[in-house]
Amino acid sequence: MKTPILAVLLMAFVSFVGFTTNKSQPAHKYVGAEVCGMCHRIPKSGEQFQKWQASRHSQAMKVLTTPAALKIAKARGVRGSPDQSPECLKCHQTAYDVPATMLGPRFNKEDGVQCETCHGPGSDYMKMNIMKNVKEVEANGLTVLSVTNGSAEKFCETCHNKQSPNFTGFDFKKMWVEIAHPIPR
Repeated sequence: MKTPILAVLLMAFVSFVGFTTNKSQPAHKYVGAEVCGMCHRIPKSGEQFQKWQASRHSQAMKVLTTPAALKIAKARGVRGSPDQSPECLKCHQTAYDVPATMLGPRFNKEDGVQCETCHGPGSDYMKMNIMKNVKEVEANGLTVLSVTNGSAEKFCETCHNKQSPNFTGFDFKKMWVEIAHPIPR
């Protein structure tokens, strides 16, 4: 029996798609700022963890528990507590909308806007041998934001914008100085 050419082409296409998509590849998991801080708190790494701890990002969840936050949320039509509201959590909490299975045992949602908000879930790039190789670290999930190409500013503006109830403008250059945490060379 002859197989019609269309059927052969369709089978070839399905086989090709099956080999080029990897549905079994696990998604990267969030490990939490404390885990990142194990290596990123020393002078050699620029004491990045301490810079985060001193930033308002690390306090983003605590802010949502204040009476002022409740007042703002009510005025904006947010029902319930702001620290439980997706409208608020999307900018105040890392991984607010991911399943618990995607959170490592040391991940703490109460830590607010953590390292992995900007740099992506770290479970697969946090290993020292991977962190030392730029191509490997990106291939394993690290998000690289750059001031030079504008990606950092664009990313920051996903939260620091007119939709934020307290928005009074956003001076990226000024704010970047407050959170910059380069690795010393």
